[in-house]
Amino acid sequence: MRFATFTHDGRRQVGRVSPDGQQVMPFRLTPEAAHRGVLPLVEAAARGEPLPPLEDRSLPLADVRLEAPVPQPRRNIWCVGRNYHAHAKELAASVFKNNSANTMEWPIVFTKVPECVVGPADPVVLPGDEVSAQIDYEAELALVIGKGGKNIRRQEALSHVWGYTIVNDVTARDVQMRHQQWDMGKSFDTFCPMGPWIVTADELDGTRTRVRCWVNGELRQEASTENLIFDIPTLIETVSRGITLYPGDIIATGTPAGVGMGLTPPSYLRGGDVVRIEIDGIGSIENRFV
Repeated sequence: MRFATFTHDGRRQVGRVSPDGQQVMPFRLTPEAAHRGVLPLVEAAARGEPLPPLEDRSLPLADVRLEAPVPQPRRNIWCVGRNYHAHAKELAASVFKNNSANTMEWPIVFTKVPECVVGPADPVVLPGDEVSAQIDYEAELALVIGKGGKNIRRQEALSHVWGYTIVNDVTARDVQMRHQQWDMGKSFDTFCPMGPWIVTADELDGTRTRVRCWVNGELRQEASTENLIFDIPTLIETVSRGITLYPGDIIATGTPAGVGMGLTPPSYLRGGDVVRIEIDGIGSIENRFV
């Protein structure tokens, strides 16, 4: 199933998307619950509770405004760097210069603050050259934790996944390099477009799907998640080592080769550029940079 957060008649709602992707049926949720997006559904499932009842109506998706399925995550989004071999190679002399692409013992893990999340068609606001002149895109599959836990073994990790969505891990490369850690350059306002919905793990095998990204209609990134250096079970095992994961936590799994910083010469985003990301089995997000 696919679950979306959307606005209709000025009110945030959560609904189940029809199999053809043309309609959404709202759940009967209080305004307080709907404000949190899909999170109440994830938490209810973790408690073994059924989905809330649906309203007796369907809305055309064309008549609603899709928001990020989790408009504000409960805490920082976990993210992974250097997780496709080709991407690690293309940035080996820059952001990965202190982490040899041939050293693959542990994933690079960083976070993005919850407040940087925006919807699947929302504008991404460039901060101005005085703050950063090197804004880059990163197409990524993100997983949503369903069953929480700590020290989760990789053999059991996929049973902890509730579903999958798309994120663009937008990055200020010069800020990322300047501070020698990544959170600041990853966490600017609007720097995490997400959506268009969450597809449940029973409908999508996140370990075998394709990630693609276009900039102004030009295909820049394309790879299968089968080519991850650290696969999804390993990422869950790593992030949960000594840290309790909770229902609704989000882990972005890394980006393929083809980012702007890796081109010759580098090509960073400017006002008016449009970035479209598509993942097989989920759908697409498309954001204009302004």
